[in-house]
Amino acid sequence: MQKKEQPIPGAARYSLAALVSALVLSGCAVAPAPLSEGARRATLGDDRQAMFGAQPALSGPVSLQEAMARALKYNLDYRVKLMEEALAQRQLDLSHLDMLPKLAAGAGFTARSRELASSSQNVATGTQSLVPSVSTEKQQHTADLSLSWNVLDFGVSYYNAQQQSDRVLILQQRKRKVTQQLMLQVREAWWQAVGAQQLQGRIDALLKEAELGLADARQVEQQKLRSPLETLQYRRQLLDVIRQMGIVRNTLAQAKPRLAAIMNLPTGADFQVAVPAGMPVPSLGLALEKMEEMALLNRPELGEARYVERIGVLETRKAVAKLLPGLELSVGERYDSNKFLVNNSWSDAGLRVSWNLLNLFNAGTIKRSAQAQLDLAKAQRLALNMAVLTQVHVAYLDLQGRSRQFALEKELNEVEQSIFEQNRNASASGAQGRLPAILSDANAVFSSLRLYQSYGDLQNAYGQMGASMGLDPLPESAASDELAVLTDAFQGAETQWQGRVGGGSR
Repeated sequence: MQKKEQPIPGAARYSLAALVSALVLSGCAVAPAPLSEGARRATLGDDRQAMFGAQPALSGPVSLQEAMARALKYNLDYRVKLMEEALAQRQLDLSHLDMLPKLAAGAGFTARSRELASSSQNVATGTQSLVPSVSTEKQQHTADLSLSWNVLDFGVSYYNAQQQSDRVLILQQRKRKVTQQLMLQVREAWWQAVGAQQLQGRIDALLKEAELGLADARQVEQQKLRSPLETLQYRRQLLDVIRQMGIVRNTLAQAKPRLAAIMNLPTGADFQVAVPAGMPVPSLGLALEKMEEMALLNRPELGEARYVERIGVLETRKAVAKLLPGLELSVGERYDSNKFLVNNSWSDAGLRVSWNLLNLFNAGTIKRSAQAQLDLAKAQRLALNMAVLTQVHVAYLDLQGRSRQFALEKELNEVEQSIFEQNRNASASGAQGRLPAILSDANAVFSSLRLYQSYGDLQNAYGQMGASMGLDPLPESAASDELAVLTDAFQGAETQWQGRVGGGSR
């Protein structure tokens, strides 16, 4: 009779259980390890170098086109969008690999403490019919190389790859949107910096003049050369001018840091902007219907919606493909070092058909779910069409309103500047005191501030008009990503953009 194997002793079982428990508990004993201040401080220099070290220093006053080029090349938020697009492209490359057959290689080693012996038993009598024997070595090596290809998985992977390619195109449309928004921010911040640079010196001179007038008023009050009420009212008007000019100066002082942040310049960088020679008013030379057509063709949001709809169509096809039976083909090479085998190496091939029959009962639900997703994408695109048309109309009306407002501010500024000149001449000739000249200067400064703000709003409305139609501020491809080349490309794109939107400037 076959000799029965002896059970594992209890002490050995307890030792094995204790060893497994110790390994499990040691894996659960990991504690959080926060970064120390020294470790955080060690990265500060590298981070600053990564943020600002790769860009050239400013060589002169910054034009609008150079500000746009620097924002496009060095803005950190825009870099993130570029990396997201690159990541999606890598994922598309990976999805292509899913369509390839599966090539798997394996190798192994097994060892036993005792022989794998067995005997046979007579079914009728229940007695042992063969003596115990072995057909497997206690130690053996195995290896295999197999190639398999599932036709159903290939079809599903093909649709997945197409969907992933559409997701890459969606990210490209989102990058276009981010670029348009970034250029609008640059345009707004740059014109604010222009106004701040133009008015900073005049505000400083006015504050100095008001401080001198306030010192004279204090001296007049001490010497009692005028009535107390008249002197107090004089001082109050001067203090009010100083207070208002201080508020304006603080507001204008923030314009250049905002522009520097968008261009990714180091904080506190001192630079000048290239002030344009005049203030030309952009005009529109397109009919509103043509603007609507351009918006429906060019807006990145609508392009994204079309790709989402196409993904929905592919999702419907993929759902139908999953209902079909799967066909798997396989071939392989095997090796086994077992000395009891007659053939230690061999080849095999197989064909297998599988079908999830439960999907037949759920076919209607699966199709309806995919169709509902497609219908939702279509409805969202139509709703987005309406929103885009509304934005075009709003941008068109806003541009017209800003143009009228700028014309009014321009005429009012001319009047204020003339009044200031008259009061300054009268003050210089001694025909009147210093206060009327200071007050008229303050009014002239406020008028100039409103003029620059109004023109900046007009330029922003002009840029928003182009963005509402989906016009890109930069051509699809530039000669290179060098800063000078990008600056020239923005200059050419601005000219081309004006040719498409309007009849230039007047």
